[in-house]
Amino acid sequence: MVDSQYYLPNDIGISALDCTEAFRLLSPREQIYAHYLSRSAWYGGLAVLLQTSPESASIYVLLQRLFRKQPPAQLGNVATAAGLSPEEYQAFLVYAAGLYANMGNYKSFGDTKFIPNLPKEKLKALVWQSQAFQDRPGEMEALWDSCSTLLFSLEDQQKQLGLGDKGITTYFSGNCCLEDAELAQRFLDSKNLSAYNTRLFKKKSEGKTCYEVRLASAVQKGESSCLDSVLYDFEDCVFTVSRGDYDHLMKKVSENLEKAKDHAANENQKRMLEEYSRSFTFGSVEAHKEGSRFWIKDKGPIVESYIGFIESYRDPFGSRGEFEGFVAVVNKAMSERFAKLVSSAEVLLPELPWPKDFEKDRFLLPDFTSLDVLTFAGSGIPAGINIPNYDDIRQSDGFKNVSLGNVLAVAYATQKDKLTFLDEDDKDVYIKWNGPSFEVQVGLHELLGHGSGKLFVQDEKGTFNFEQDNVRNPETGEKITTWYKGNETWDSKFSTISCSYEECRAECVGLYLCLNKHVLSIFGHEGEDAEEVVYVNWLNMVRAGLLGLEFYTSESKSWRQAHMQARFVILRVLLEAGEGLVTLKESTGKDGRPDALIKLDRSKIHTVGKGAIERFLCKLQVLKSTADVEGGRALYEGYSAVSDSGSHNFLCLRETVLQRKEARKMFVQANTRVKGDSVDLVEYEGSAAGLICSFTERFADDAEEVEAHLLEHAAVMPTPAPD
Repeated sequence: MVDSQYYLPNDIGISALDCTEAFRLLSPREQIYAHYLSRSAWYGGLAVLLQTSPESASIYVLLQRLFRKQPPAQLGNVATAAGLSPEEYQAFLVYAAGLYANMGNYKSFGDTKFIPNLPKEKLKALVWQSQAFQDRPGEMEALWDSCSTLLFSLEDQQKQLGLGDKGITTYFSGNCCLEDAELAQRFLDSKNLSAYNTRLFKKKSEGKTCYEVRLASAVQKGESSCLDSVLYDFEDCVFTVSRGDYDHLMKKVSENLEKAKDHAANENQKRMLEEYSRSFTFGSVEAHKEGSRFWIKDKGPIVESYIGFIESYRDPFGSRGEFEGFVAVVNKAMSERFAKLVSSAEVLLPELPWPKDFEKDRFLLPDFTSLDVLTFAGSGIPAGINIPNYDDIRQSDGFKNVSLGNVLAVAYATQKDKLTFLDEDDKDVYIKWNGPSFEVQVGLHELLGHGSGKLFVQDEKGTFNFEQDNVRNPETGEKITTWYKGNETWDSKFSTISCSYEECRAECVGLYLCLNKHVLSIFGHEGEDAEEVVYVNWLNMVRAGLLGLEFYTSESKSWRQAHMQARFVILRVLLEAGEGLVTLKESTGKDGRPDALIKLDRSKIHTVGKGAIERFLCKLQVLKSTADVEGGRALYEGYSAVSDSGSHNFLCLRETVLQRKEARKMFVQANTRVKGDSVDLVEYEGSAAGLICSFTERFADDAEEVEAHLLEHAAVMPTPAPD
């Protein structure tokens, strides 16, 4: 029997993202603008297959060819003839839907591998009897041979994403380890190059260790070729910088951005798209940053979008961005509430528990809108976003906040019988108030969590952005002795812990400020209702901390998901606060299996709870501001530790969580299709079959061309070479 964490259950939740009304209300010009932006996002999103695992692209092409010839209902008849039971065929459909939804065969949330929940020989029989195989037997057999072993393999290293012997990654060649990643970061810093759109490949040549830094771009040569084809001697190794990673996909992205530009609403949008196109054409992060500046200036657009190599959660080193692109339409009613939160930001920021010297010199009022997603291409869809991630732009130009309303509406709806680790009374309160409380938490997390806090920097000219003689560390009372220098960034400095640490800081800001009555009133919550929102927000956080144990790998003692590690850390902090604030007990469920119960004393949230979060949040910010990596690691890794000693046996609780886990929902997204002078919205049912059909129709015009290039890139994916 395969461990259930490595396959997706047949009854996994799959929901259609509803954007019918939002799209209908767009003007024809806005619809065509949204269409071409969506095409850019979908083409770029295919790069995630190549960023995930060596086999993901081949599996994707195999599935596309099967379902393009025979949609799910028709292929079901073939499955029956091939000897598959209805349950086995449904398991195959769920696997295919999962690969499309995650853009690879590793879960986007948790980074564990998933395999089909049916015998390999049964799936092979289905492939061999399919129409796709009958039409092109040689190609289909070659495809099967190229991916079938890894498709089903659960060798220890292949169970999760990771660097070196800890897992699988395609951001680095298989012979790279943490020391290689650190060396490459020092090289990139020395050349003032960002790692966001790069991958690193290592080999030996004439007795020397050689590294290739490969930039994502449509062309092989940069605008300025000074970096191209040059050998750099660096710390007794040789580095080269090349371009052309994902070249065909980047060309498609740029072409559609150029088409969208013809329908842009204003000059900021045009300049933004020009710079994005230049970025993907030449592999220039600086161009993407310039485009992001115009994006920030484009206040309150009806059609909102962002695209690029954005989040670094899945790079084991924490510096390289996974491609994503979204297109969404403003939800005016919910956006009004977020606008009120933005206007209150300058009043709320001083409430945060660190001295004013540790806050930005001026808060740049951002856009904060609620959007209904039309397109979100990448490995998964979040509930909220705070971007761009470039530290220098966030400090000087600002940022935008986005809450994805139609995602929130379906992602966190929970049935009572599937709510684990809560007592019956808490379940009823949780179901009633989880949606409203999560909306508050997302708003605070994105705007005042990620949007707050200052980094102390000494630039290349030696100028400091803080007063060295006057600023004191509130934890020690001493002068500041560490800071960011030159090209150092938060990501490059704190590397492997940066993503989770920052998510933890933002989550703590949400917990802390949701206690503010003014904040609650902005979202329409007063009196007893407001207290229910606070209670469920804190209850949800401590429960999420327990659920987070699913995303911890005990063998490698590593975390696979930044947000869930952050929530576990917060659970540890609140348990440590004592005084009965949070209690966590192991038990036996009605089904006779191990269970657990977590309780929160609501009468102590404003006292014991607030005090604990206040102290911890201040520490997090001070360590971040001062670039104190050693102190930050000691604090964060200490609370992240999962052991069987101490007041709670978290290793044992992890097994309980795994036994009772619920699979994360998947989303079916619509397609857009130009028809004469108008754009049609093509929607699909919320099922595995609907999700599959949405993908086979998404690239109908040039599927063969795109798939050929994906296979070409997959074929040259570097594999471990002997040292």
